[in-house]
Amino acid sequence: MNWIILIVAGLFESGFAFCLGKMKETSGTEWYLWGAGFLVSLSLSMILLAKAVQTLPIGTAYPVWTGIGAVGTVVAGIVFFHEPASFLRLLFITTLIASIVGLKLVSH
Repeated sequence: MNWIILIVAGLFESGFAFCLGKMKETSGTEWYLWGAGFLVSLSLSMILLAKAVQTLPIGTAYPVWTGIGAVGTVVAGIVFFHEPASFLRLLFITTLIASIVGLKLVSH
């Protein structure tokens, strides 16, 4: 169950990065709404990470959390912010995903 909580925490990490990206593009009331989304996503991400590390080793949970957030942020950047999807960029994201899976496989 704590692995699921950790994955959701990583997705919320991507969520707060996405909100930051949207804040960069907006102003006025819309900026404040994306800012509120940032704060909610940040809070939920941290709370869920704290819950997950109650039973998972921090040396595994933290890298997995940041890795999920990094992969999600890159994918969101490609899909929503029209960032480049070059071969090398996708290759390195793939190696990051393999590393996340590897950490899960070697954890007890």
